[in-house]
Amino acid sequence: MTPAARLSAAIEVLADIEARHRPAAQALKDWGLSHRFAGSGDRAAIAGLAYDALRRRASSAFLMGAETPRAVAIGMLRRERNLGIDEIEKLCDGSRFAPKPLSDDERARLAAESLEGAPAHVRGDYPAWLDDKLAATFGAERAEEGAALSSRAPLDLRVNTLKGTRAEAAAELAEYAPQETRWSPWGLRIIVAPEAKSPAIHAEPAFLQGAIEIQDEGSQVAALLSAAKPGEQVIDLCAGGGGKTLALAAMMENHGQIFATDTDKRRLAPIHERLARAGVRNVQVRTPRAGADLLADLRDRVDLVLIDAPCTGTGAWRRNPDAKWRVRPGALAERLRDQAETLDQAAALVKPGGRIAYITCSVLDDENGAQVRAFMARQNGFAIVPSADAANALGERAFLFKRAALASAEGILMTPRRTDTDGFFVSILQHTA
Repeated sequence: MTPAARLSAAIEVLADIEARHRPAAQALKDWGLSHRFAGSGDRAAIAGLAYDALRRRASSAFLMGAETPRAVAIGMLRRERNLGIDEIEKLCDGSRFAPKPLSDDERARLAAESLEGAPAHVRGDYPAWLDDKLAATFGAERAEEGAALSSRAPLDLRVNTLKGTRAEAAAELAEYAPQETRWSPWGLRIIVAPEAKSPAIHAEPAFLQGAIEIQDEGSQVAALLSAAKPGEQVIDLCAGGGGKTLALAAMMENHGQIFATDTDKRRLAPIHERLARAGVRNVQVRTPRAGADLLADLRDRVDLVLIDAPCTGTGAWRRNPDAKWRVRPGALAERLRDQAETLDQAAALVKPGGRIAYITCSVLDDENGAQVRAFMARQNGFAIVPSADAANALGERAFLFKRAALASAEGILMTPRRTDTDGFFVSILQHTA
């Protein structure tokens, strides 16, 4: 397919997403099934165009003076891809399979490239209803933080120290030119070009042998801040597919015990294979059963309860750009109830002197600081570990990390703009009673 045909296809996909109100991945899959002539490179390029358009949907629409899929796609070429007007005109020349030529108005708007007078949610490319909530976290800098959350994410890997070193993994993946991550001592970062296919990491021997896992650096840091130690009794209360469970096991050097569970057994399904591949031997998976209290025997006995809390995922917008346009106030209210219930469950499990690591991939204070404050008001016998003390778990990296991340009385917030990671909030709550 020509670049112009790929752009036309991306506009089709955007129109489908808008008309049917569904995830971009589904629309892209359906497009591929109905256009089997398109090769893998074509499909990757079309997906890149569609996702970039969703990243910059609000600002592109403002720039072009219209919210149509065509306007958003063309505006994105200027806003995200930094194409000049001549380059965009070559793509939109009206030839077979190409978008129709630019109008005089479109050309003028591209030339002006102005967001003058645009409100913060447009400059930051996030839904208008979230403006007050982002202002509560970031104040006058919310547009800049939102714009960073709209950027493309790198591919981050966590090296499994049970299987080898970061240097060894980097050597095995040399063809991708991995870089060592700034904060995590386990991390490798691969930069993927906008038009490129994502590396087939799942087919790499290092992955198949359990030496690496795909995990954002922010998620790795969140696990590190829990300060899990060899020999401890640990519960991963919202384990899901096991990403942080695996990180905890490596931190604990396979000593002690981790109990991994989740409210939804379907989310737990991948964990068994991942544990075996990673060489993890200190994890007991407890699959939920109707009417059963799977953790009753652990009440008041646990050193660490890690909560990777269900949340709106606002911190992961770089990886799921269409999700930000689908999130609704009702979903936030539901997540807040789930978080409060999970925190109260954890409080009954952790022993005196133990701790809760409360983690979200959200940048909203409702799910972060406010949730911690509400927990402290409900539960006696807990103290918030100062963020500066919690960050010391990063060792020699702690000093610079404290300067980069956004610290509050309740915890630490990482963002793409500040720490070059996904958005993650971490609060460490010590049981003092």
